[in-house]
Amino acid sequence: MINCCVISAYTFRLLCRGSLGRGTPWFCPPRQRKTTSHPRVITPARTCAVSRSAAAMAAAARAPARIGDPISDIDTPALVVDLEKLHMNLKIMPQSMSSFGSVAVRPHAKAHKCATLALLQVSHGAVGMCAQTLTEAEAMVYGGVQDVLVSNQIIGRSKLLRFATLAHHAKMSVCVDNEENIRELSNIAKELNVNIGAVVEVNVGQDRCGVEPGPEVPRLANLVQELPNLTFAGVQCYQGANQHVRKAPDRKAATDSVVEKSKIALKALEDAGIKCDYVTGGGTGTYLYEAGSGVFTEVQPGSYVFMDADYGRNFGEDGQYVHQFHQSLYVLATVQSITAGNRAVVDAGMKAVSLDSGEPLVHPTADVIYHCGGDEHGILRPPLDYKVGDKVWLIPGHCDPTVNLYDWMVGIRNDKVESLWQITGRGPGI
Repeated sequence: MINCCVISAYTFRLLCRGSLGRGTPWFCPPRQRKTTSHPRVITPARTCAVSRSAAAMAAAARAPARIGDPISDIDTPALVVDLEKLHMNLKIMPQSMSSFGSVAVRPHAKAHKCATLALLQVSHGAVGMCAQTLTEAEAMVYGGVQDVLVSNQIIGRSKLLRFATLAHHAKMSVCVDNEENIRELSNIAKELNVNIGAVVEVNVGQDRCGVEPGPEVPRLANLVQELPNLTFAGVQCYQGANQHVRKAPDRKAATDSVVEKSKIALKALEDAGIKCDYVTGGGTGTYLYEAGSGVFTEVQPGSYVFMDADYGRNFGEDGQYVHQFHQSLYVLATVQSITAGNRAVVDAGMKAVSLDSGEPLVHPTADVIYHCGGDEHGILRPPLDYKVGDKVWLIPGHCDPTVNLYDWMVGIRNDKVESLWQITGRGPGI
């Protein structure tokens, strides 16, 4: 029989706050415990185990490094950010937008899911943040971001209640594309006495969410205007697949199609007598095209802060690989086994790096190829001169879902750990 040790309410709060440092024991041995508050779990155990939920919180509280640690001391696999490159990217974005007048930048939090980084983006000129899930939105608002667009539909009373609660703390808007959802959103906003911006999503080629450009756009916009506690904020016209069209002329042509469909939606609104001053969309791969279209008033780049191997396959107008932004995000792994002459095995598999956009690149050499070895392993071929214990840098194929695998980002500068940022918006989006 497995018994559980006592976790006091105080220890539980520490776990929830994530304030236990790396290497700090997160349990109180039963014979040594002194509890002044009611314990969360009471059992007369001789063994020290905790419930699954408590163990999960303990893992979240345990950072992979400490401030000041050398890179060699970072526990792996770890999500590591080159702070010099990150700050360069933060500066490049507003510089690249300087010729587009009043077109705003609302970066996408789905790239990093971290309020600390979001506030850095706001300090570099962002008007607010996008979030793709309610969890991301909560992380942003409770982390101090004052203006958040959930660029997705939120369905169901319990989630809408959570969303509307955020409007007590920040300016909140959300995408809508059906009447039932709009009515429920209005009812809950009225119930909580908040005002929420409703952004009608238009399908401009993604064939996912959104109504077709045409009469359905003004119909929903008019409904929003009629219902209490809602404001018609504008339209979202986003096509994510265009971000990874490889050749620049093809990317531009694909974006031109988005712009034309957006114009159809705006014309339908105009014909219905509905004013629309807000058109949002675009991403890291196309945002300059949307910004220069004369139609979009806001763009939503996200990956630019990190970049990834897949964006590295895009070509620019000059026919060369795009290097507008710098690679700042890496997965740090450790060589754990070399038992054969044809491979080195690292501790980063599918649990450590997303493979939806291909396998990661080994940095800085192109001579070594990463192959997935399963959930916990990666295989490097050829093994070159790696030794057990060596650190290996991997560039993820897709930054967004890779970040979603981690609780912490480790910021490094001059070969030392400078910052530890919690990824408070990670998860499936519940």
